[in-house]
Amino acid sequence: MARPIVAIIGRPNVGKSTLVNRLCLSREAIVHDQPGVTRDRTYQDGFWGDREFKVVDTGGLVFDDDSEFLPEIREQAILALAEASVALVVVDGQQGITASDEAIAQWLRAHPCKTLLAVNKCESPEQGLAMAAEFWRLGLGEPHPISAIHGAGTGDLLDQVLSLLPPKHLESEVDDPIEMAIVGRPNVGKSSLLNTICGEPRAIVSPIRGTTRDTIDTLIEREGRFWKLIDTAGIRRRRSVNYGPEFFGINRSFKAIQRCDVCVLVIDALDGVTEQDQRLAGRIEEDGRACVVVINKWDLIEKDSHTLSRMEKELRKKLYFLDWATMLFTSAITGQRVESIFALASLAVEQHRRRVTTSVVNEVLTEALSWRSPPTTRGGRQGRLYYGTQVASKPPSFTLFVNDPKLFGETYRRYLERQLREGLGFEGTPLKLFWRGKKQRDAERDFARQEPGSD
Repeated sequence: MARPIVAIIGRPNVGKSTLVNRLCLSREAIVHDQPGVTRDRTYQDGFWGDREFKVVDTGGLVFDDDSEFLPEIREQAILALAEASVALVVVDGQQGITASDEAIAQWLRAHPCKTLLAVNKCESPEQGLAMAAEFWRLGLGEPHPISAIHGAGTGDLLDQVLSLLPPKHLESEVDDPIEMAIVGRPNVGKSSLLNTICGEPRAIVSPIRGTTRDTIDTLIEREGRFWKLIDTAGIRRRRSVNYGPEFFGINRSFKAIQRCDVCVLVIDALDGVTEQDQRLAGRIEEDGRACVVVINKWDLIEKDSHTLSRMEKELRKKLYFLDWATMLFTSAITGQRVESIFALASLAVEQHRRRVTTSVVNEVLTEALSWRSPPTTRGGRQGRLYYGTQVASKPPSFTLFVNDPKLFGETYRRYLERQLREGLGFEGTPLKLFWRGKKQRDAERDFARQEPGSD
């Protein structure tokens, strides 16, 4: 088995997400003074002593109300319990036992799991034990007084958690999974895509905008490789977003783009490429992430033999800054071509991490110069390209040494980038080109000579 899982369970607003952040020493779980902020189950890495484990945060459980998202939140909690080694039930020590707490205790008896009871908001050590004593009535074992916001009592609680985890020798480590972020506007089918890949309701799907708020990490295996899939909140225009859960969710979506190995940009086939899609594509290119463009809801498009090629041409015209990304037409509902995402993403990650020797780079550049010489100014000055070398990967980055960067206009720079792609590949990843002129190199050399000890 992989690392054991600790599921955090409780009614709304008892401090579950605050406790998750405390146990995992992070600020990833969204904390906001509003019921129902957490909806899907979200995972973080936790550790204590010599043990590592996964902590899964769940939405607030409510059993006497089937209004918006509450049945789906219960389903997510059931799935979390099914895979958990320990259920950590959180209650509010300041409010005391409520009918919702009693309903959760009764519900847990129908879903057997090793259980610990954490009585949160016991900031006072003197009063904490007295506040916790009331919760013996729930029949969930010894109540442990804690303060998630201040950390009081969480060390003792973690000691109890470790005592209930399976033996360490049963664990197996998953080495360096590929992180794939699923990004896009609201309601383009990101969560449906995740559910189809996982074969289960991993994320709540709803036509209501803003359903997904946290970034949802899921670890899966495909053909011997492990992938961490990151479902993100739909990203709307900044001026349309009020401060609150959606604002935090969108910030986490941007962070997911920055930390992932490859982005899957999901576009709605019915809407085509919108202005917001273009902004997202620009963000992916600017952050230097590998990318696969997925056109979802392809099953809803009326087709003839020319539809696919015609539509791809129209979409690429608007996504011109991602002309290096592979485009795939899928349906999350029917599963059409969904599994093909992994082969394309794997290729993009491989190219994103790839390095090429200086000799091979210069063979391509020499060929490019033979077909098209650098431009000449009206004054007779011509750009000269001496040589190039790859200086970094993730994304592949090249420094080109020239006589004067100002002599190379945007058109010729794009030409050289196209030649590098045609000669070297790099499909699915952006390239970065840095231009260094003779004056820059001379200035750097003069500066180095003035440094102490340079002689």
